[in-house]
Amino acid sequence: MSISKQEAKQLLERMIFEEMQPSDWVQDVWDLSAIHGESAAKLLDAFEALIECSSPEKLENFVQSLYLQRMRDEG
Repeated sequence: MSISKQEAKQLLERMIFEEMQPSDWVQDVWDLSAIHGESAAKLLDAFEALIECSSPEKLENFVQSLYLQRMRDEG
């Protein structure tokens, strides 16, 4: 089963940010500390750039490997 780039992005966002919107996470971090908030914003920018420049196949493989690792860690 192949997943689209958008689906891979959504799965990764759920893994990283859980139930929060990524921009809300950045704002929460920023509210705690401006220095860390700036870093959080840069991390989100890098995350989005990596998603954009990666092929759907590479993203799918990456998501699958993360989910497999998570299952091993939880099991």
